[in-house]
Amino acid sequence: MKPRKMLGLVMAVSILFSTPLMAVDYVIDTEGQHASVIFKASHLGYSYIIGRFNHFEGNFSHDAGNPSASNVSVTIDASSLDTNHAERDKHLRGKDFLEVSKYPTITFVSTGYQAASSGDKLQGDLSFHGVTKAITIDVNHIGEGPDPWNGYRSGFEGDVMLNASDYGLPEWVGNIEVSVIVEGIRQ
Repeated sequence: MKPRKMLGLVMAVSILFSTPLMAVDYVIDTEGQHASVIFKASHLGYSYIIGRFNHFEGNFSHDAGNPSASNVSVTIDASSLDTNHAERDKHLRGKDFLEVSKYPTITFVSTGYQAASSGDKLQGDLSFHGVTKAITIDVNHIGEGPDPWNGYRSGFEGDVMLNASDYGLPEWVGNIEVSVIVEGIRQ
C-alpha cells in the first residue's frame, strides 16, 4: 500500500475511534404496556395498598460505555392512579391526598447517574403534590437488544422509598415504596 493511502487509512481509523460514543435516545414504551409505575403504601399500619399509575410518558438516554451521560424524564398523570378499588381511588385523588385537580402531574427529571458494582444510582428531582425534592433511585439495567419488529430496545427497573410527609401527604401514611419498570424503544 502506498504511504499516502496508508496515512489516509490510519487517519480515518483514528478519527473513527477518537469520536466519543454518545448516549442513545429511547422513548418509554407505554403503548405496548412494557412499562409500569407501581407503589405500595401502608393502610393504617395493618396492611398495604398496592397500586399503579396507568398513564405516563417519558424518555431516556443511555450510554453503556459512559453511564454518567445517561438521563431520564418521566411525566405521570396523577389522575390515572389505580388501586383496583374505585371508591378508594376517588378518595386518593381528592383533597385529602393527591389533589389531582390542583396537582395533575408527577414528574421526575434526572440530574445524574452513577454506575457501581454494588448497584447503579439514578439521581433526580421528583415533583409530586406541589413539592420538588432530590431523590436517588436504585437502578438495574435489565438488558437491551434488537426486537422482532426491526427496532432496538433497552430496559431498566428502579426502586425508591419516599416519605409521604415530605410531599405534604398525611404523616400517618408513612413510607411509599415505588417500583418502576421501563422498556424503551430506540429512536
